[in-house]
Amino acid sequence: MKTNITYITLVGFHVALGILIFLIENIAKLYFFAATFYFLFRIITVAEKEKTYEVLKACAYFVGAEVLFRATKGGISYEAGKYMVILFVMMGIFYRGLSGKGYPYFIYLMLLIPSIFVASTTLSFDANFRTNIAFVLSGPVCLGLTALFCYNKPISFKQMSEVLLYMLLPILAHTAYVYFYAPDLRDVLTSTASNSAAAGGFGANQVASALGLGMFILAVRIFLNSPTFSFRLLNMVLLIIISYRAILTFSRGGVITGLLCIAIFLVMYYQQAKPKVRNQVLSAFILFIGALALAWVISSNQSGGLAEKRYANQNAAGIEKEDITTGRTELFINELEGFVASPFLGIGSSRAKDQRIEEAQQGLTSHNEISRTLAEHGIFGVIILVILLFKPLNMRANNRQNYYFYAFLAFWFATINHSSMRVAAPAFIYGLALLNVRNEKPSLRRKPSPELTD
Repeated sequence: MKTNITYITLVGFHVALGILIFLIENIAKLYFFAATFYFLFRIITVAEKEKTYEVLKACAYFVGAEVLFRATKGGISYEAGKYMVILFVMMGIFYRGLSGKGYPYFIYLMLLIPSIFVASTTLSFDANFRTNIAFVLSGPVCLGLTALFCYNKPISFKQMSEVLLYMLLPILAHTAYVYFYAPDLRDVLTSTASNSAAAGGFGANQVASALGLGMFILAVRIFLNSPTFSFRLLNMVLLIIISYRAILTFSRGGVITGLLCIAIFLVMYYQQAKPKVRNQVLSAFILFIGALALAWVISSNQSGGLAEKRYANQNAAGIEKEDITTGRTELFINELEGFVASPFLGIGSSRAKDQRIEEAQQGLTSHNEISRTLAEHGIFGVIILVILLFKPLNMRANNRQNYYFYAFLAFWFATINHSSMRVAAPAFIYGLALLNVRNEKPSLRRKPSPELTD
């Protein structure tokens, strides 16, 4: 009962916090520093055996809050979310060390370095070298350090649920902020293009990624962490609320990624569940599908049918658009051409964006981390991708009980293909896939000795 009351209190507090930040935006800065000092204090003072768990909760919280801090300028910098994750995992490495079997991720980090030297000779004179390099490499470095820290670290399924909850809470605050920013979407939805107003005045791609992540975590809670029907109903309502606003950002990548991860998680969980649990999953699944369907109906109604046209790749007049990727295919091909032109050392970090500024006076950032990695790192980029794709699968072969594994890996892969590594979420969640998640060992109860029972 105490756990249930705590959950409701935390949800209510973060919803109220999101509303308060909308009313007084400077509170976002206070929120950022309060969260920073709280988690630093917890990591430093907690017992040694609990430090891994505390580091993961701290990282998860800032991953969930990152886009909100960007939208409200609450962080110390635009990349503060990634920097905080890097700081926390470095503290975790200091306190808890590394697994020797995670050495491929050290190689991965070393392979990022040559592109910096190449960039020093290829970036245009007008480009800010330090800023451009930091922007492009902060995500990959965040991933590498998180992977090194997480690799084969033991954690229970109960602790993993708590880590995901810490990621969800600031997303709920962000959702409340987005609702109050544009309460009546009929005033702002006039086309089927990605809509920053509907996303709370910030980039729809990043907001949809955050809300899509929230959809996934709430789906997990519906099936794993809803001990009573009333709690399942509460989580269903939260899912509908988040899904509705995620859909109406009209940035499809985050929503599709969330649904993909939910589907993969449910398949893996159902396969490993006992027959009695499978029946519970099936009954919850019916309610779950009903919740998603209701979110879609509300979205369609509030957008005047624009939601269907957006997801059918049509414009507001119902005419199908020629390019379903909204120009991203051209960027992808352009970066592959960069790899072909410089296959050994690549064109250098951030050079892909820099070239677009030179040639088209338009500095579009890459939406695809795979093509960007190949273009900017050359043959080292090929090795990087091989490590990232196959090392987790190798680990999975030796530990198959983690039913989160493929959903986490799918989130990373899908996100880097529609949003690159603009946010810390794909980097951190990739690291979560490398944890050694297992059931808690039941406590051993000793039988009382005969002397004590006489």
